[in-house]
Amino acid sequence: MRTSIVPTSVGKTKITDPLFGAYVQMVAHQVIPYQWEAINDRIPDAEKAYCIENFRVAAGLQKGVHRGAIFQDTDLYKWLEAVAFCIAYGESEEFRPIADEVIDLIAQAQEPDGYLNTYFTIECPDKKWTNLTEGHELYGCGHLIEAAVAYYQATGTRKLLDVACKFADLVDRTFGAEDGKCHGYPGHQEIELALVKLYRVTGEKRYLSLANYFIRQRGSKPNYLLEEMAGRKGNNVFPEFAEYDDKYAQIHCHPVDQTTAVGHAVRAVYMYSAMADLAMEYEDADLQKACETLYHNIVDKRMYLTGGIGSSGKLERFTTDYDLPNDRMYCESCASVGLMMFSQRMASLTGNAGYYDTVERALCNTVLAGISKDADRYFYVNPLEVWPDNCLPSTSMSHVKPVRQKWFACACCPPTLPEPWHPWASTSTPRATRRCM
Repeated sequence: MRTSIVPTSVGKTKITDPLFGAYVQMVAHQVIPYQWEAINDRIPDAEKAYCIENFRVAAGLQKGVHRGAIFQDTDLYKWLEAVAFCIAYGESEEFRPIADEVIDLIAQAQEPDGYLNTYFTIECPDKKWTNLTEGHELYGCGHLIEAAVAYYQATGTRKLLDVACKFADLVDRTFGAEDGKCHGYPGHQEIELALVKLYRVTGEKRYLSLANYFIRQRGSKPNYLLEEMAGRKGNNVFPEFAEYDDKYAQIHCHPVDQTTAVGHAVRAVYMYSAMADLAMEYEDADLQKACETLYHNIVDKRMYLTGGIGSSGKLERFTTDYDLPNDRMYCESCASVGLMMFSQRMASLTGNAGYYDTVERALCNTVLAGISKDADRYFYVNPLEVWPDNCLPSTSMSHVKPVRQKWFACACCPPTLPEPWHPWASTSTPRATRRCM
């Protein structure tokens, strides 16, 4: 009999602490409006996102090409998730009509079979599922699912949840161990933890099974992603992937056998979060042990005192034990959000509240610093030491910004930052049933 620590729901929690209470209000009344303007490209002198524009083109509402990052859709999904948490908390109700309208836009952009990705729909519909390493199709599906679950739980409205289920059903028909299915898995982990959330809110066990497949298949031989990369012969979406290796994507061995945190830090902690969820659902002692080992490798040897992780500015990755430079560290803001997610899940899995020390460390330092008090400036990377004159373009320090930025063409982190300010918003979705095992 193992007692779990179960997060309370957002709507049943009120934060009265003057610091964090102020940040929750800031998210509702400053961040949500500002980020809506950002993804609509209405922030003067800020890098353009093209996010809403891409959905309008994919939906056939305007002519055009896809612009921005290949995974730009996720900016909107993260924004919707943050809106949902605010509504559940009793704030931002004025944004519900806007959210409902943009959900209609998402539904219009979805293809009849459930596929939803503006880049491939607009630019290369014949190339779907052919570049799992870089394409981010499954990653985008994961963030859509998370937004849909949050919005359904906050409002009771099913439209976005139905869109997400339709896409997840297509993924389930496409991927798996069965003959005739693709035996691949995500290049960028995220959908795994999202599928667990979808299972918990729908009760559809095939979503849980699909999440388990994606984790178990990773690291199998022959190595799907490495073979895919070899077949591309250097024709990469991301030029930096010329230095891609198996550890970067945590595919060097099966996740259950991994003992050190390696590779891209965000991908890693998203995967570890899913592993912890699956360990709980399947009561898998081996998977739990792997999670505990990986957690301690991070916090004991590969984490900054701020809760920052991923010390390398090249490929945003973990390196080796105690390689923690102060001035050129990367420590992506959303990597610390992911570390919070993983740590909370470890507390739920083990019943040990000590894991919340890491949640608090990341929240009160890296995540807190990632956004300005006026909610209109953001850090993407979080060094401990900055020499402004040394942050020169086209150098090894080009990733370090001496001041927060209005927005980023590759936003990624800013839309993720609103979520930790609402209680357990970035954590696992509570189920209506079993609480103890």
